[in-house]
Amino acid sequence: MTKTALVGARIFDGNRFFDDCALIVSDALIAGIVPLADVPADVRTVQLDGGLVAPGFIDAQVNGGGGVMLNDDPSAETMFTMFSGHRRYGTTSMMPTLITDEAPVLAKALAAKDATVKADKGIAGLHLEGPHLAPARKGTHVADYFRPMTDADIDTYLAAAKTAGRLMITVAAEQVTPEQVQKLARAGIIVSIGHSNTDATSAIRLFQAGARSVTHLFNAMTNLEHRAPGLVGAALDWPDAWGGIIADGHHSDPVALRVAIRAKRGRGEGKLFFITDSMSLVGQQADQLTLNGRTIYREHSGFCSRLTLKDGTLAGSDLDMASAVRFGVTHLDLSLDEALRMASSYPADYLRLSDRGRLLPGLRADIVHLDNGLHACDTWLGGQRASERP
Repeated sequence: MTKTALVGARIFDGNRFFDDCALIVSDALIAGIVPLADVPADVRTVQLDGGLVAPGFIDAQVNGGGGVMLNDDPSAETMFTMFSGHRRYGTTSMMPTLITDEAPVLAKALAAKDATVKADKGIAGLHLEGPHLAPARKGTHVADYFRPMTDADIDTYLAAAKTAGRLMITVAAEQVTPEQVQKLARAGIIVSIGHSNTDATSAIRLFQAGARSVTHLFNAMTNLEHRAPGLVGAALDWPDAWGGIIADGHHSDPVALRVAIRAKRGRGEGKLFFITDSMSLVGQQADQLTLNGRTIYREHSGFCSRLTLKDGTLAGSDLDMASAVRFGVTHLDLSLDEALRMASSYPADYLRLSDRGRLLPGLRADIVHLDNGLHACDTWLGGQRASERP
């Protein structure tokens, strides 16, 4: 058994901060947090240069990274390349996300999920964003591939749920029935409502049937009006509904996000969490990419670059998780501890990843070291430091 003590940085365990303490890692797990004076003499010490040690970030919606898109080659290699591109920004677990595509592409992504999760290199499962979405709220998706969910689809998803890792599916209320959602949810599949023109009543029926969340709150959905609360109103009102938010300054105005956070806080802590919805350009110098034969352009502006189709439609994001945390602190009135939870413990709870998301004894040693400006300096994945990888 190898034990390591991380010292020299403030520690946040997911619940509270510790000063003048050491984080003890035993092989792949967290052993505990102890005062510096109590670090055993035989424990290897890693001296950090200030900053903050926190639970590694968990991203439930990642379309691409490291220069590649999952849709272009939905393989294990692509998923690991995406993860490597995001790990440098503090992400230690992620859900590669397949944007609506042809049936063979979806089948290949499902086949790759099992192997990537079993490899235990940062891939927590697979997120299917489509093909059961609504043309009225297509966003950057190709509506020609949209279709209602069938019994054959149910059988495919139930089979995939029995293999390793989490399976998350974004659906429009118009393309599924409450009975179908109930079957998926009972099998442990995380059902999220998104890209939908639904009214609040229909959305609530799906929440009652087991739908767990909404996908990128406010975006590609019916918004809140005083006589038509829409999917946004249903999500904010339903106590058990979770929601991912893209905190990049483009997808949602900070005022709207602050209102949503306060609304959900009144219905129960921790129901909103950061996602990136990122494309392949994260960490890259290029200014465009191709998706489903269409060019997506990068415009350098504001807090974070903006990605759009030629007609100006937002096309995913150029966001990373560390930047989302900084945005939360600077623009969303979040305390540092709450912003960190929205990037780690809350998405862990949402995805039912009970072995990570906090630096507590017995949990995975998935760790991020942030500098004083909240930029990621290094990560540990299952106790393995990124900068010390062979």
